[in-house]
Amino acid sequence: MTVTPEGRKLLRIEARNAETPIERKPSWIRTRATMGPEYKELKGLVRGGGLHTVCEEAGCPNIYECWEDREATFLIGGEQCTRRCDFCQIDTGKPSALDRDEPRRVAESVREMGLRYSTITGVARDDLDDGGAWLYAETVRKIHELNPNTGVENLIPDFNGDPDQLAEVFESRPEVLAHNLETVPRIFKRIRPAFRFERSLDVIRAARDFGLVTKSNLILGMGETTEEIVDAMRDLHSAGCDILTITQYLRPTPRHHPIDRWVKPEEFVELSDKAREIGFAGVMAGPLVRSSYRAGRLYVQALEHRGQEVPEHLRQLTSEGSASQEASSVLAREAARA
Repeated sequence: MTVTPEGRKLLRIEARNAETPIERKPSWIRTRATMGPEYKELKGLVRGGGLHTVCEEAGCPNIYECWEDREATFLIGGEQCTRRCDFCQIDTGKPSALDRDEPRRVAESVREMGLRYSTITGVARDDLDDGGAWLYAETVRKIHELNPNTGVENLIPDFNGDPDQLAEVFESRPEVLAHNLETVPRIFKRIRPAFRFERSLDVIRAARDFGLVTKSNLILGMGETTEEIVDAMRDLHSAGCDILTITQYLRPTPRHHPIDRWVKPEEFVELSDKAREIGFAGVMAGPLVRSSYRAGRLYVQALEHRGQEVPEHLRQLTSEGSASQEASSVLAREAARA
């Protein structure tokens, strides 16, 4: 019997995935570790305080750049997800009991790290009566309470489309409400069997109707076509999505979905231009862009696009500056290397 590193039996789909060896990355999938003063200080604070971020624990390649801007991401709800997406490295299983003190601890970590902008993401908690809505909302509330000058982005599951659960999260008033669509209708059920394409669009639509700045993500390289991605972008924009990130799928382990293709930086540039043409307020596209990458900058871009001023307490955020993982920057490095 084949088992996972966690000791459970491989699912049939995982066994089928594992028949395809891990793919070799192309030359443009690389990062450079530039450790600036803000990064070094933050690293010391995290290590000294025993703090935990997704940035470190998931080995995110963008940690140096994001931490230099005092931005970080936290995972809430435990280490086990009640759903299984074929691209996601988070384990599927029975989660531990709800930790009601977690929002306070996350908020204190944000304060100790002196963050300008924080992203909260987490696992799906279908085992809980409220789907984990209180946890997501309370974490935003606590961060705002302890860190009035820190922006908060809340990246949520769909809560099965439950309007009461969504309302609780919306009422916590994160600066950005994010829900990731990830892929296109034709392969959606194969990639995200516990989610629904239209239901995810409905989450974005409901958040926008509530008056929140909205955000989503699309992953390339899982079997979609460029035309399907453009259609999905149009669907997101029609639903009221303000900010869009587009990224390359990187396979976490052999039991995850095989990579269908490596998308060249040139195509990311074209898709970024198309997204702006469609009307998105903020766009970030590139092979190693992640949904929380340069999140504060994208939030400010969205406000500027809406003709709104950045709130006084968040004026430290800016829409300016470079983004090394943006496709145009990747192309420039490749050209210089050539």
